[in-house]
Amino acid sequence: MILTRKLMKTIIVPVDFSEHSEFALKAAASLAKKKGDHIIALHMLDIQADYISESPSYLQERTAFLYKLAEKNFRSFLKKGYLKEVKVTPIIKHFKVFSEINEVAKEENADLIFMGSHGATGMKELFVGSNTEKVIRFSEIPVLVIKNDLTNFDFGDVVYATDFSKESIEAYIRIKSIVEEFQGKIHILYINTPYEGFKTSSEMENLATSFFKIAEGNAEKIKEVNFFSDTSVEKGILNFANFLGADLIALSTHGRKGLSHLFKGSLSEDIANHSALPILTVKI
Repeated sequence: MILTRKLMKTIIVPVDFSEHSEFALKAAASLAKKKGDHIIALHMLDIQADYISESPSYLQERTAFLYKLAEKNFRSFLKKGYLKEVKVTPIIKHFKVFSEINEVAKEENADLIFMGSHGATGMKELFVGSNTEKVIRFSEIPVLVIKNDLTNFDFGDVVYATDFSKESIEAYIRIKSIVEEFQGKIHILYINTPYEGFKTSSEMENLATSFFKIAEGNAEKIKEVNFFSDTSVEKGILNFANFLGADLIALSTHGRKGLSHLFKGSLSEDIANHSALPILTVKI
């Protein structure tokens, strides 16, 4: 049996003072009010490579200027009504290195990262080559990607897409625990495609049975699995989430490999627009 500690004690929100980072901060505040959690608002100073090549005195002066500017921006950025009665600690890091977010998470014993992300141009663009993917790749704790201003923090129906691999069992248990903290219902999803990786009904059921016997101690959960067929994994996830009217999509990732193993090909514009849903990722 795999044990997990209680989540949602400290939430890290990377802040660049943009509208989308405020979406993440607002969502984190909504959860913090319910659970009494602590928020760390983390800003990474944008020290460009060009500056590093300058003299030490200039670099020191430039860093000091950016640090003071960040402090000023924080004072106004954190003056929000929705942050009343929420404990928020601003932290400024000197270098824009995404692995440092994970280091801060370790130092602060954080449980979750709320990450704002721009646009709704498709799930592939959300995760490939973006700052969001870099955070996801380095993070050893779950990352919740927020793309829009949520009217309320209500993740009642959560789609968890899985391939039922043994390596994803611990991620499933962590996701299940988080969904319970959100007071939501998890809808387990397996996408069967007609091309590479196609499985018969009996093969899918055997795979799920083996998975749940380890993860749950029995195979009762197989009754709740949604076996869904589509032309690609990503289309299947988005189409099922749309059909269900889901509030959140949850996925497990392979760390430095990101989500490239799962998200291949392109999505049509209509399907891509649905990727505006919040997305929870947990590293395998």
